[in-house]
Amino acid sequence: MSDAPLPAGRSRPNDEAEGARGGRRRRSGGRAGNARRMSAGAIAQRPWQLVEASDPWVEPLTREGVQAIHDGAMRILEEIGIEFLNDEALAIFRQAGATVEERNVRMGRDWVMEMVARAPDTFTITPRNPDRALRIGGRTLLFGNVSSPPNYWDRQTGKMPGTRSQCRDLLRLTQAFNCIHFAGGYPVEPVDLHPSTRHLDVLFDKLTLSDKVMHAYSLGAERVDDVMEMVRIAGGLSHEEFAATPRMYTNINSTSPLKHDQPMIDGCLRLIRRGQAVMVTPFTLAGAMAPVTMAGAVTQSIAESLAAIALFQWVRPGCPCVIGTFTSNVDMKSGAPAFGTPEYMRATQMTGQMARFYGLPMRASGSCAANVPDGQAMWETSQALWSAVQSGAHVIYHAAGWLEGGLVASPAKFVMDCEVIQQIQRYFDPALTATEEGDIALEAIAEVGAHGHFFGTAHTQARYESAFYQPFLSDWRNYEAWEAGGAQWTDERADRMWREIVASFEPPPMDDGTREELSDFVERRRAEGGAPTDF
Repeated sequence: MSDAPLPAGRSRPNDEAEGARGGRRRRSGGRAGNARRMSAGAIAQRPWQLVEASDPWVEPLTREGVQAIHDGAMRILEEIGIEFLNDEALAIFRQAGATVEERNVRMGRDWVMEMVARAPDTFTITPRNPDRALRIGGRTLLFGNVSSPPNYWDRQTGKMPGTRSQCRDLLRLTQAFNCIHFAGGYPVEPVDLHPSTRHLDVLFDKLTLSDKVMHAYSLGAERVDDVMEMVRIAGGLSHEEFAATPRMYTNINSTSPLKHDQPMIDGCLRLIRRGQAVMVTPFTLAGAMAPVTMAGAVTQSIAESLAAIALFQWVRPGCPCVIGTFTSNVDMKSGAPAFGTPEYMRATQMTGQMARFYGLPMRASGSCAANVPDGQAMWETSQALWSAVQSGAHVIYHAAGWLEGGLVASPAKFVMDCEVIQQIQRYFDPALTATEEGDIALEAIAEVGAHGHFFGTAHTQARYESAFYQPFLSDWRNYEAWEAGGAQWTDERADRMWREIVASFEPPPMDDGTREELSDFVERRRAEGGAPTDF
């Protein structure tokens, strides 16, 4: 990427021209562990790296509490049951010996635990750029972009339905920021594209504007099969190579309470049969779609997740599965969802304990209920992100750009969130807790004594450039200097910054032949009608 902001008067190249030149540009981002600060257009940022959490997990549940939630989840599965609206899933459950009455499925705890034990506790997803491979599990923290809002907001447009152009800009930010590890669902729903071919257009944009790990929505056989084929083509893979190791993933939500729908289960079954990863994330709002108590809401969420994971492990033993949490609460005065609340944080931490109890990788989320990128947006998002980190979540969805309970995507908020994510990643830098002789710094302390300062010591001079986190967005000047510099509030600076990043964006390289094959596939599927819709 360019190391400087866009020169005055220069316009952004159109998408087709960008893509055509993409194969001749060098790959940016660097390998994990590279200590240099890399550029994202107009800003300096930390390098691409997989961050390892080093702190003990926050575990609010006692051993007895973990057992109580486990027993409650097992009793839901054994006595109450989960509805599956997918006929293939019902047939598989019958074959496995579960009790199936119409669409209600009850399953024994011993069988569930046997199935869950088949799932790996770690696995790797390798996208078209192998330097961007992600290890899911262990103590690795992975952050993803905002996914699926139908609306968009920036300071010029206000709130409006999402478009393909806005979706592309958010994809550019997804690629540009090294602290964002994977490209989740559509960062904003491009409602100007017809639903039958929207997935083709957006995946083409995702695969040409980014080389990070990709996602498929489980919304019908055609969409899932098309995305798998596009990821395969973009990676230059044979069908056997694609199926040999995870190259992409899907995330599904149960239809709480106690229900899994037809297309999401169908999509997961298609993906696991071809070796790809699935994440099962119940969306349980305490007081509305789940019990009002956090223990009850988490218990229900665990049961809904394990029912699907057990199904997938029966079909494809050892397939990569992630247990997700999206348990929050509603405002009991209005019924509106709330996020980043104390209840949200505790539910996430509790689910982290349960994920470790079952030996499963975990997904959590950044989120907020704020309508614009203001103070509320940032404290709620920060609390959500930190609860994910404290819980031991491996995959953190919606980490950058989320507003209004997931109804709005904002590029300025995306930039603001990336500042927080970078600080979290720096927090876990081993250098901060190193205790070698040079870190203890006795010679420097003796040199300064009780009457000097450390600014001019050799110890400081050798380390000052990398000693502390350097923000790209925060303004550390005093009030008078800030006022003299234009008195811009944080969201104003973020608005200017995202536009500069997008304007100077250069896509990652892609072989011309691969791009042509990808384009040909999109056009063929478009001519065939894409995916069926109701209109």
